[in-house]
Amino acid sequence: MINTNQEEFLIENLRAGDRKEFARLVEAYSGKIYNLALKMLNDPQDAEDVLQETFIKAYRALPSFEGRSKLSTWLYRIASNEALMLIRKRRPEFILMMDKQESQAVDESLDEPEIVDWCCLPEKELLSTEAKQFLDEAIQKLSPSLRVVFILRDVEGMSIRETAESLGISEAAVKTRLLRARLRLREELTEYYGGRLSERLNDE
Repeated sequence: MINTNQEEFLIENLRAGDRKEFARLVEAYSGKIYNLALKMLNDPQDAEDVLQETFIKAYRALPSFEGRSKLSTWLYRIASNEALMLIRKRRPEFILMMDKQESQAVDESLDEPEIVDWCCLPEKELLSTEAKQFLDEAIQKLSPSLRVVFILRDVEGMSIRETAESLGISEAAVKTRLLRARLRLREELTEYYGGRLSERLNDE
């Protein structure tokens, strides 16, 4: 969960264009916004662009910020939109394909992947640099709509409600996309750890 409280910032000062208070806001959230963009785009320069655009747009929009949502939720919504716009620009055909898939019924059946028991793998393998890199690569294989939900909910620790508010979608849609993302990642990781387990058993 994001620990920075909206109450720590002087909202009226932010609305009035107080640069000092805005600098505090940037300092508090720039790392989180950059990490979100980097996980979404997998490119440091693109993440920097999203970070810059997020705070430029936030500064311009602050005078009309009504405080109905948390500042963090509002900033994440701007950043998520910026990241998704970049993806749409660069891979419009991919986004079109994924949008069609996402428009299917919410209760679409999902095949349960075969799950390998990872208990026999030592903890250092489960948490190894290689394993974390594989997970990052698996996250990048998710469609943008699934990826952003997974990152906000499971990586950044936002609640279902906060994730829904950040993306401007329903809580039901968040739950559905999160389930799909987790199942696809679990399938990818099962293949990875299954291979590692086979190698270990063959070496014994």
